Amino acid sequence: MGILVQKFGGTSVSTPEARGHVVRHIDRERQQHDLVVVVSAMGRSGDPYATDSLLALTGESGQLTARERDMLLCCGEIISAVTLCSLLQGQGIESTVLTGGQAGIVTDHHYGQAKIIDMQTAAVLKHLQQGKVVIVAGFQGRTDTGEWTTLGRGGSDTSATALGAALQAVRADIYTDVSGILTADPRFVENARPLTHVGYAEMCNMARQGAKVIHPRAVEIAAQANLPLRVRSTFSEDEGTLVSGPLQASAAVQDRHVTGIAHVGGITQLSVQARDQESDMQLQVFQAMAKHGISVDFINVTPSGAVYTVFDSDAAQALALLRGIGYDPQAVHSCAKVSVIGGGMNGVPGIMASIVEALTLSGITILQSADSNSTIWVLVREEDMVPALRALHAKFELHLP
Repeated sequence: MGILVQKFGGTSVSTPEARGHVVRHIDRERQQHDLVVVVSAMGRSGDPYATDSLLALTGESGQLTARERDMLLCCGEIISAVTLCSLLQGQGIESTVLTGGQAGIVTDHHYGQAKIIDMQTAAVLKHLQQGKVVIVAGFQGRTDTGEWTTLGRGGSDTSATALGAALQAVRADIYTDVSGILTADPRFVENARPLTHVGYAEMCNMARQGAKVIHPRAVEIAAQANLPLRVRSTFSEDEGTLVSGPLQASAAVQDRHVTGIAHVGGITQLSVQARDQESDMQLQVFQAMAKHGISVDFINVTPSGAVYTVFDSDAAQALALLRGIGYDPQAVHSCAKVSVIGGGMNGVPGIMASIVEALTLSGITILQSADSNSTIWVLVREEDMVPALRALHAKFELHLP
């Protein structure tokens, strides 16, 4: 049988009822596949074993080193894995638990944001050959010297796709609390529609631009290995959304230029003008941001100035840094980036015109725009974000099948 990787997020393992759904998905798939099951920590902030709850145990002293912090954070996924193993064995399903390191995920020494440098899957394969369901604690690995590391937020997705790629799995199924990838966030766009298939590039762009169903790093790994992903709900039998390369020619063809609309809020736009006869303004500005670890985005550079965005949480520091090197920056706080994403947009005339028309007719001012071969971004005020999402979703008729 081929190997299937299943990944269950925090909400999927947070309650006895939810874990019951997990067991049913495992029991169904083990009839056809050898299973590797990756789990996140239970629940979300406030739940006893969630990642943020574990961090809260250390208080406000801030005395933990990054190494010990990673050791603490690894506990949440291990608790989930052992709890699930107990449930499976209670159902007569032979299973075993491996930490990320025991499963062969070898990382660098960058605690908290470790990168995978090698996959050594002999232990996983041994247990699969013995007919066991192998449960792996997600979000974690080990260094070549045996130290515990974590892969950063969304790291369990990365664990799952890295294992799927290394094991040459037939697919990795990412289970969450939604029924797949939708054309927009259903919290804001009521007629957002589930997608049956999304390409790797589109999915990666959607993930990077605010669709939080799967981490973009995981999609990149899957794309490099040509590993199909399926994003589906733990709480239903729906097949969800397939994320892969081009479908077979026999598959249904949809002539759509736009696949979905995504968004990121909490953004500040900064504008900086060069001083007279100054030629290195951009260098000074972006070196200052980089030196202090401030992430910049939405960058427009001209000979006379630069316009870019930072998160609202970094805005005060960014403004102070710019003033400290002699500039008088202008800021527009509380903005949102709205992204129109589609693999069929490249070279198609009229897409930007349609975006401008939809937003203008809705009375929404575009503060800034940028584009790539598969995404057009517009910056709007945060108070206009929801109307912008709805207007663009309607303009491109994404509610229609």
